[in-house]
Amino acid sequence: MIFTETKLKGAYIIDVKRIEDERGFFGRSFCQKEFEEFGLTNDIRQANVSYNKKKGTLRGMHMQLAPNEETKLVRCTRGAIYDVIIDMRPDSETYKQWIGVELTADNYRMLFVPEGFAHGFITLEDNTDVTYNVTEFYTPGAERGYRWNDPAFNIQWPIEPVVISEKDQAHPDFEEVSKETEGKLLV
Repeated sequence: MIFTETKLKGAYIIDVKRIEDERGFFGRSFCQKEFEEFGLTNDIRQANVSYNKKKGTLRGMHMQLAPNEETKLVRCTRGAIYDVIIDMRPDSETYKQWIGVELTADNYRMLFVPEGFAHGFITLEDNTDVTYNVTEFYTPGAERGYRWNDPAFNIQWPIEPVVISEKDQAHPDFEEVSKETEGKLLV
């Protein structure tokens, strides 16, 4: 596997190192030893699948708070997505900064999302499947959401969303969440 650290410390783009021949290619999409060499958490507790019917379906921005923070390994297995993460670690040099990565069934690319990051995506094709391997069980009381178009983050989505859940549309502005929790986002 090829690990490329992003500008957000601890977040990696992971590409499959392909061994190709006339049959196609072979490569690893996970290796505990290689993850450990990069200091990446790999204690997978849950695997999730997200099926999305329409191009322009937006999901996010989601995370879980401590002590239920989760690390995610995200891959698009059918179709294509623009995957976005925001560094929500108050002590980080890149606090409130975001990156976006195109993950497709064809590029086999994955995104490693560390604890303390909000995550979301928009589908770039109809009938898109996304898989997540996560290190923590879903804990309803620990979930937090931020609005996909919150000016505090200024995410530049490649297309306009056409499908967003009521729950994701109702996430408050970051400023409102901050006032509500008085800076205790990850306690």
